[in-house]
Amino acid sequence: MIKREYWVERIERAWERRSIIWLAGVRRVGKTCLCQSLDEIEYFDCELPRTRHLLEDPEAFLRSVKGKRIILDEIHRLGNPSELLKIAADHYSSTKVVATGSSTLGASKKFSDTLTGRKTKIHLTPMLFHELADFDGRDLQFRFLRGGLPPFFLEEELHEGDYQEWLSSYWAKDVQELFRLEKCHSYIKFTELLLAQSGSIFDATRFAAPCEVSRTTISNYLSVLEATYVACVVRPFSTHSPTEIISAPKVYGFDTGFVCHCRGWLHLRPEDFGQLWEHIVLNELLGHLQIPSLNYWRDKKGHEIDFILNQQQSDPISIECKWNSTKFDPSNLKIFRRLYPKGKNIVVANDIDKDYVRNYDGITVVFASLESLFNYL
Repeated sequence: MIKREYWVERIERAWERRSIIWLAGVRRVGKTCLCQSLDEIEYFDCELPRTRHLLEDPEAFLRSVKGKRIILDEIHRLGNPSELLKIAADHYSSTKVVATGSSTLGASKKFSDTLTGRKTKIHLTPMLFHELADFDGRDLQFRFLRGGLPPFFLEEELHEGDYQEWLSSYWAKDVQELFRLEKCHSYIKFTELLLAQSGSIFDATRFAAPCEVSRTTISNYLSVLEATYVACVVRPFSTHSPTEIISAPKVYGFDTGFVCHCRGWLHLRPEDFGQLWEHIVLNELLGHLQIPSLNYWRDKKGHEIDFILNQQQSDPISIECKWNSTKFDPSNLKIFRRLYPKGKNIVVANDIDKDYVRNYDGITVVFASLESLFNYL
């Protein structure tokens, strides 16, 4: 079993603040293996009937594990998982709990409201950049094509049917469970089209006809994909200037492997690397910062900044993603900084061994590797 030290440490630190951790993430991202790799834990698989029987009396169960570190895997299989976790948080705070389950459970209002202020959510993303060394040491281009779900990445030979099987399982076990959507074909078709167009500005009207549903239904589908971590919706950063895009989001698929699959890419060309690098940088930002989403910036003339980190009470940080640092053109950044003069500017590039700084007409830009990006945020 590969011990994912970054995530283990994240869980340990979270337990210092709160006793309940909700470990979220897409199917097969590695939640169960991560939980089982923790030290001194008792593991309970809620898919097993005997485990569900054991948990029928929450208080009796919690008394039996008082002061221990426990994993409640697939907790959505219980009749009332929110109640169990609330009792644990309020009355058995010495018991440390990691709960995993269907992403739809974490998205439900009842679950969220019941555990407000009682839990820490950790979003387990597909494999992070520094984890490549732990997973057979394969290179980044292999990670582009296979994606970051450990079973897909480690498989000797991956078949296209594996991706379709994942999508079918996702529909059956995640989507139908809570959202009660009826048209499986339309939803899967939309998911595949969205993954194929990952990184583009989203327009619901474009998808309505090929998916044979209304524009409103497409918008609803996108909300479901976002709630279940299959899509990351990057909304525009704006102060409602008449020159800026203020409402149209960009949508990214959760994993480069699925993006490549839905685009029909069996081999990568050099011109594909830049767009996939942008996905990798986004995955790193979501994994390290644990924020639900970022922003991007674009004006009505088409000038664009890949990502804007707009944290409360701080100036907007611009992040540009370049496979090759020499391809960076500061023109768009100059226009952005006319509107928003204050804030850091970072170019994240694959070909940087040592970070450096450049100045463009008074605008300071840090050129950073992905490993050092978070030193500047």
